[in-house]
Amino acid sequence: MCSIESLFQNNIAWSTRCVAQDPAYFERLARQQTPRYLWIGCSDSRVPANEIVGLRPGEVFVHRNVGNLVVHSDLNCQTAVQYAVEVLKVEHVLVVGHYGCGGVRAVIERRRIGLAENWLRHLEDVARKHAQRLDGIAGVDERAARLCELNVIEQVSNLCRTTTLRRAWERGQKVEVHGLVYGLEDGRLRRVAAAVGNEEMHDMEYAEALSALAVRPA
Repeated sequence: MCSIESLFQNNIAWSTRCVAQDPAYFERLARQQTPRYLWIGCSDSRVPANEIVGLRPGEVFVHRNVGNLVVHSDLNCQTAVQYAVEVLKVEHVLVVGHYGCGGVRAVIERRRIGLAENWLRHLEDVARKHAQRLDGIAGVDERAARLCELNVIEQVSNLCRTTTLRRAWERGQKVEVHGLVYGLEDGRLRRVAAAVGNEEMHDMEYAEALSALAVRPA
């Protein structure tokens, strides 16, 4: 069994480096967080939000769950979105999936994984909705990659239809929703859904995102 003591050592080294680079860093960080971004991503340990986009603590507000899902009945996610948009006044909400997602793969393979299957029912719903788009793809890896992309598009749509985003846009708040997929093999982010900055844009951008997948190889 690994020891937790190494984490304390890493923490001391990290905090020492931060202070060496900026003596007032932690004092300033403790006073207030002013992130411009909300990241809604997967719980996968290989997808660290801050590191991927080169931001430091305090610069991105993060919510993570298995499969990067935005479920209307999920109070945890909805609270994070509401706080980020209405209190922190973030300007960009990033829904970020990733290729090689274990949850997506489990759905594609119809594999039994226990309690998590109840949560992944939301991903199964996405797969059923887009069955025709997935059934024509022969390889399991390719189908999983396509479901990952489709899931991000659907979660962007779910987010745009939340009361929090609708209220924000109605009062003229400038906040955009983006759909991205992260590649584990190359560390790059790819856009799969154009930025949505108001409710009127939602239906058009949703349709265009699906059309773009139809003409792009899996």
